[in-house]
Amino acid sequence: MADLQPISAALEALLADVSALKAESVPLEAAAGRVLAEAVTAQLDVPPFDNSAMDGYALRAADAGQWLSVSQRIAAGTQAEALAPGSCARIFTGGEIPSGADCVVMQERVEVDGERALIPADIPVGDNVRRKGRDVRQGSILLEAGERLEAAALGHLAGQGVTHVSVRRRPRVALLSTGDEIIDPGTPLKPGQLYNSNRPMLKRLLENFGAEVVSTVSVPDDYARTVALLTAAAAEADLVVTTGGVSVGEEDHVKAALEAIGQLDMWKLAIRPGKPLALGRLPRDDGSQARFVGLPGNPVSGFVGAWLFLRPLLGAMQGCPALATLPNITASAGFATTTGPREHYMRVTLKFTPRGVTAMAFEDQNSGVLSSCINADAFAVIPPDSEIAEGDVISCLWLAG
Repeated sequence: MADLQPISAALEALLADVSALKAESVPLEAAAGRVLAEAVTAQLDVPPFDNSAMDGYALRAADAGQWLSVSQRIAAGTQAEALAPGSCARIFTGGEIPSGADCVVMQERVEVDGERALIPADIPVGDNVRRKGRDVRQGSILLEAGERLEAAALGHLAGQGVTHVSVRRRPRVALLSTGDEIIDPGTPLKPGQLYNSNRPMLKRLLENFGAEVVSTVSVPDDYARTVALLTAAAAEADLVVTTGGVSVGEEDHVKAALEAIGQLDMWKLAIRPGKPLALGRLPRDDGSQARFVGLPGNPVSGFVGAWLFLRPLLGAMQGCPALATLPNITASAGFATTTGPREHYMRVTLKFTPRGVTAMAFEDQNSGVLSSCINADAFAVIPPDSEIAEGDVISCLWLAG
């Protein structure tokens, strides 16, 4: 086990010299999940004028506690007139606060008699008024570069009238599945064959991490074909991901092929699951290189490896700090376990209670049991050579985003 490397060394090798991909302009309606390439400066105040936070009556606070004539009606989207002295204005949520008014009283507190209203006393200045620029000030930074454009950020941009944004190009990924025994669903299974569960699983994760999967290829157990398919994948993708073929078996050709045509940085890690992992680079005809990550063939190992390695790599390619690391949550172990010389990433669910967070482990943590990943909220990170008792404090990596 002395030749096994820690995960920190693998991440260092993986992220060495990675730079963000070029920017491109896309329509706002097509920008969901994309990463901003440059900061966006606010062109408008939000809200653009003082407006009412509710349906009610706008007035001068000094006039509260008496009957006032209702001098105008202000609906949202209409321009208000200056408030006549000694009067109030019927106003609706979002309506512009008229010049001269400095507060709004909710309609439920007001007694109305024809065209006059009895206003309760002691209405404070500014009550129920949403001030101009409360959310955003013109000239301020609306969103920083590296922000991933999810629902609220998209709404923030739309609120400024933005129609196009500069975002990082999506990393192009070629996903290769190795092994003669791995076949696609829809084909009858022969003895010794397995359906390809890694491909749809990893494709979904890659897309969640911001990638564009440009090809999915099955690689036979043949060295020459492996070399040819890796070369072709590198020509069309920024990142080539393989599953299986990185161990030391006679039919595991990916490692040997990568060493022959490219560069292998590392391939054995002191983690469980996911010990066999190949990190490297593949050359292109123009002198540039495609990144390479070779994941183990066991589905759980592939799932764990995607979160630990593909997510931060794709984050770096998009200039997105939020994808660099997973949130770390301190929890109480709802299980007992022991580890050997490898760090264990256990699939757990998290139970949030007033007393804190409890991590409940799936009973079968074998690397072939993909069902343990379906409802997993986090990876409980158990250090090597450890004995964990129920109730011990542990660290968990929350699978968020």
